[in-house]
Amino acid sequence: MSTTFANTGTLGSVMFESRTWTRQLAVAVGFSLLVALSAQVVIPHPFSDVPMTGQTFAVLLTGALLGARLGALALTLYLVEGALGLPFFHAGRGGIAHLLFSPTAGYLWAYPFAAFLTGVLAERGWDKRFITAAAAMMLGSIVILTGGWAWRAVFLMTPAQAFMTSVVPFLAGDAIKILAAAALLPAGWKLVGRRQHR
Repeated sequence: MSTTFANTGTLGSVMFESRTWTRQLAVAVGFSLLVALSAQVVIPHPFSDVPMTGQTFAVLLTGALLGARLGALALTLYLVEGALGLPFFHAGRGGIAHLLFSPTAGYLWAYPFAAFLTGVLAERGWDKRFITAAAAMMLGSIVILTGGWAWRAVFLMTPAQAFMTSVVPFLAGDAIKILAAAALLPAGWKLVGRRQHR
């Protein structure tokens, strides 16, 4: 009997179906690289020292596609890869110091938890309809924003200042990413359904 990480109820479990843990680990590594690539899409924010990146989109999509455990594993691998010095954090940064002391550290630490939560909801069928997929993504995004806010509130500034620089500037951008990611999931299920009925 083989050990598996992914729940069979997610779109990713259909797209990347595999019964061996080595293949599932390869999928997790692949999605960690997707998150690393999305981190290189950087738009400086005029109201915060934290830039806007494509990471939130990739993190939430990873959780929804791979499910709770495999999605969280992919994001944990991403953090380990970046901490080891690979240029996987935003704008090619890397190293343990960035993971521990940078203004974006709280967001980074929240990624596996956000992927896990989004994955749990996807495993329960939330990814099959746009409204519920968007709700799952929103809850995952709240985890990320809360992590960023809490880190900065504890180590860098007052809670009110942290909220104004860590949460408020990113609400509109995150909403766009959530809507885009949520739209992909039901469309993916429809495509898979058509293929299975051929």
